Amino acid sequence: MTSTQDSTQDMVNVRYMVDDVQAAVDFYTGHLGFTLRTSAAPAFADVTRGNLRLLLAGPKSSAGRPMPDGRRPEPGGWNRIHLIVPDITEEVARLRADGVPFRNDIVTGPGGKQILVEDPAGNVVELFEPAGSPPIS
Repeated sequence: MTSTQDSTQDMVNVRYMVDDVQAAVDFYTGHLGFTLRTSAAPAFADVTRGNLRLLLAGPKSSAGRPMPDGRRPEPGGWNRIHLIVPDITEEVARLRADGVPFRNDIVTGPGGKQILVEDPAGNVVELFEPAGSPPIS
């Protein structure tokens, strides 16, 4: 079997519950450099960036069905995908200009700088600039 980036076997798959599949697709493709792979909106779509496949599951998807105890999967927790960016200050300025919401300001630690962005459903995406990364000029 030939390996391609389109093969889900070679990808890291993460599922996010979202309120509005099309709004999530627009956010990830329009702001964070993802490419639409498939769409069955309003129930489901998946987008890719490198070897990350992000499954966007709406309330009408099979992943949105209630659990046996009645709880419903919902968006907006604290688990998150982690995207490395070369210049976090520039990326934050670009996203803020586009009206993208953030949960915090840039935090600096021993490993680098990070900030938390929210998608339209309130799911978190961490942008991370590793320590020692030179800014893009």
